[in-house]
Amino acid sequence: MPESTTAIDYVMEKASGPHFSGLRLSPSSTSSPRASASASASASSPSASLFADSDLSNQPFVIGVSGGTASGKTTVCDMIIQQLHDHRVVLVNQDSFYRGLNAEELQCVHEYNFDHPDAFDTEQLLDCVEKLQSGKPVQVPIYDFKTHQRRTDTFRQVNASDVIILEGILVFHDSRVRNLMNMKIFVDTDADVRLARRIRRDTVERGRDINSVLEQYAKFVKPAFDDFVLPSKKYADVIIPRGGDNHVAIDLIVQHISTKLGQHDLCKIYPNVYVIQSTFQIRGMHTLIRDQEISKHDFVFYSDRLIRLVVEHGLGHLPFTEKQVMTPTGSVYTGVDFCKKLCGVSIVRSGESMENALRACCKGIKIGKILIHRDGDDGQQLIYEKLPKDISERHVLLLDPVLATGNSACQAIELLIQKGVPEAHIIFLNLISAPEGVHCVCKRYPSLKIVTSEIDVALNEEYRVIPGLGEFGDRYFGTDD
Repeated sequence: MPESTTAIDYVMEKASGPHFSGLRLSPSSTSSPRASASASASASSPSASLFADSDLSNQPFVIGVSGGTASGKTTVCDMIIQQLHDHRVVLVNQDSFYRGLNAEELQCVHEYNFDHPDAFDTEQLLDCVEKLQSGKPVQVPIYDFKTHQRRTDTFRQVNASDVIILEGILVFHDSRVRNLMNMKIFVDTDADVRLARRIRRDTVERGRDINSVLEQYAKFVKPAFDDFVLPSKKYADVIIPRGGDNHVAIDLIVQHISTKLGQHDLCKIYPNVYVIQSTFQIRGMHTLIRDQEISKHDFVFYSDRLIRLVVEHGLGHLPFTEKQVMTPTGSVYTGVDFCKKLCGVSIVRSGESMENALRACCKGIKIGKILIHRDGDDGQQLIYEKLPKDISERHVLLLDPVLATGNSACQAIELLIQKGVPEAHIIFLNLISAPEGVHCVCKRYPSLKIVTSEIDVALNEEYRVIPGLGEFGDRYFGTDD
């Protein structure tokens, strides 16, 4: 036993020389075009439009699972898949996209760093996930870890699904890959546990001897973890200590995913978009106000009902403070106090239809006005504004019943920000939204919240929401004749 321990220590000490995290020891390979491209992509703006030209119907929910080698990523993925048994889930491993080694690299395979970003074909990985997102089947390569080549006689057929789980040690490294993800999970496991698991896996499953495993770990795996994997932890939305042993964390993640799968696809992409829960009452009221044959009286009545629901939901997103009161029975009730610094701002003139509902919910609330000239899609001329002098100190409920292109909304939001209102203090309330308008507003103002009652299909050539409800202001105020 002491001799074995001495041998292991010798291998580890011998291998852990100068810190090196490049792909190979050859100086010519310490810098590569793909590495430069990855660095450039990491520096690019995260607001780059991923879905600008894609069909948003039935967008799958993409989950990224990262962590150190043998941290339990696959176990976590398997547990998520098992609990999402009511949905179609597909697992895509980053390991499948290892580059096959050429003859020169095979001759000195012990000097090749399989934990460096350049060891993976990131371009093919991106292409694979993007095709799955668009509903197309893909052929995922199968990598042979004994020959260090991709198999040419077979591949893995992967079809479109509700959930795509992308797993690998470096799936968070490239910003282009991160931007494909709706949720990012980092599996955090003790380094000693990971090393023990890796020794067991590589010796049993990949036919390697323990000395080579330890040498590779000390020379490449640990430095690469410190340089590439661990820094990517900051991008994670959820960090799971102990991996698959943390059942509570995995249960909470599955609950969150299930909730997201039941939401509109845009809510999966933009966490600041909220669609009030649909009921037969809400669908019935939408059916009425969208009917071109409805009377003006009924249009106003059911529009007011829907607007009241949207306003109530929007108020629920305001900050609250705890407050205790004494009840008539002499007992103490612990509740919350309403947000004091609040005001409404209506985009004239359709937005004025929402003012009565806001006043009914918030006694004595101040309401400002913004008038923007619109001519087709491009008109964004500010004509008039009258806002509370202390608006910079308030939370603002921005009112406009229809979000179409989003240009007028962005103009109004920009004005509020210029007046000193923090972006995160603005809640945009509307009855119906077009996907194009949601994209426009959310990408430009990611901290702002949008609350709506329905998201429609699209805009037509005349920039009208389809199926929509026509010119809301004219129908509400009776000027559509």
